[in-house]
Amino acid sequence: MELFVVLVTCLSFLIFLFLWNQRHAKGKLPPGPTPFPVVGNIFQINTKNVSKSISKLAEDYGPVFTLYFGMKPTVVLHGYEAVRQVLIDQSEEFSARGSLPAADNINQGLGIVFSNGEKWKQTRRFSLMVLRNMGMGKRTIEHRIQEEALCLVEALKKTNGSPCDPTFLLSYAPCNVICSIVFRNRFEYSDENFLTLAKYFDENAKIVSTPWIELYNAFPSLLHYLPGSHNTLFKNMTEQRKFILEKIKEHQESLDLNNPQDFIDYFLIKMEKEKHNKQSEFTMDNLITTIWDVLTAGIETTSLTLRYGLLLLLKHPEVTAKVQEEINHVVGRNRSPSMEDRSRMPYTDAVIHEIQRFIDLVPNNLPHAAAQDIKFREYLIPKGTVILTSLTSVLHDDNEFSNPGQFDPGHFLDESGNFKKTDHFMAFSAGKRVCVGEGLARMELFLLLVSILQHFTLKSVVDPKHIDTAPSFKGLISIPPFCEMCFIPV
Repeated sequence: MELFVVLVTCLSFLIFLFLWNQRHAKGKLPPGPTPFPVVGNIFQINTKNVSKSISKLAEDYGPVFTLYFGMKPTVVLHGYEAVRQVLIDQSEEFSARGSLPAADNINQGLGIVFSNGEKWKQTRRFSLMVLRNMGMGKRTIEHRIQEEALCLVEALKKTNGSPCDPTFLLSYAPCNVICSIVFRNRFEYSDENFLTLAKYFDENAKIVSTPWIELYNAFPSLLHYLPGSHNTLFKNMTEQRKFILEKIKEHQESLDLNNPQDFIDYFLIKMEKEKHNKQSEFTMDNLITTIWDVLTAGIETTSLTLRYGLLLLLKHPEVTAKVQEEINHVVGRNRSPSMEDRSRMPYTDAVIHEIQRFIDLVPNNLPHAAAQDIKFREYLIPKGTVILTSLTSVLHDDNEFSNPGQFDPGHFLDESGNFKKTDHFMAFSAGKRVCVGEGLARMELFLLLVSILQHFTLKSVVDPKHIDTAPSFKGLISIPPFCEMCFIPV
């Protein structure tokens, strides 16, 4: 038995050396902590909070260093200058998407988020065009959000000011906004299919932020066949895809080629136009995955930000009071807020930006990859090398923000109380892979949050001083801790 262990260890070490030499023969990667055979640097990283481990390693190795997650090298960028150089200055060279096995297992390189090359370019370009046609960034989508905000307000009133967990209520509004774009219609908050869909998105967000998924992404071949939460993730994603396929079939039966009504119609018409093109990227599988991408990005990020935002406002009642004072002065109580109001509400705008900065929703961004062999600073990074950009290091840069660890709307206000922009605000990433729905998300966050604070006083069930704002999970996404609150009608 001991001989077997020694042989396996030696073989593993030889495989590791082979891969190490192969990689370094093709390029000169930045230095980093010495990896262990097979497992790489996994024992030097806190899988419960990877971004914190990266910040500590950056103190020793500087803004550019290499980590091994298993046997795969990952070049890590820490700090505004390094992150900006990759995402903006050399965005084309680093525009490829790095592998994320937990997602790749289902998406198979399709859709917008995890695709590459011509497939990514065509699908992203087409999706942006359709979203704009459907009103993203225009008054038409603003009206939809305003209507949905009123539905959310009515649902919150039904809690009768009693303590409640607003997790799902806060996801219904952004879910319905994106569903109206993709499926043509919104759902009632009591609709069973709608509730199930929202449950899957919430559960998926929690699962992908756990240490287990960090390990799965590092060792997919080893862990794939073992019991674990990745199986629940795959099951949920499969069920979501079934729901999407059913909706597509309904659209196929009623499709008017000359009068598209929603995202699915536009894509189906594109498929029809290219049906004789064997190289077309517009296929049924790509449609299903693209819709899943749009729904996931359009629902969970906004709802999580709203949840975390209300938690922070509970923790800081003095901030909430100032926002409500501005709402009363600019909007009043007899009409819905509009995007025209935002320019006259600098404090509220600053609070929303500070919520996004402070919560650090996607700490290390989604992985990028070198689209070609790249000369980067004094290093040569081979094509395909995974690139990790620490958005935490940008959003919590103490050279830009006076108290990065504190929730302070003053970070986005000048001395006169006017809203102050900063290039460090990369909550939606930046460059070629910036979030497709950034404009929609900004509009939703402003209109939904202002509508809630216009109609309710927030009340905590515990002393605000005892509210813990640390995330319950901080993996791929920062998940806010559980918190009950009361919505008292004003």
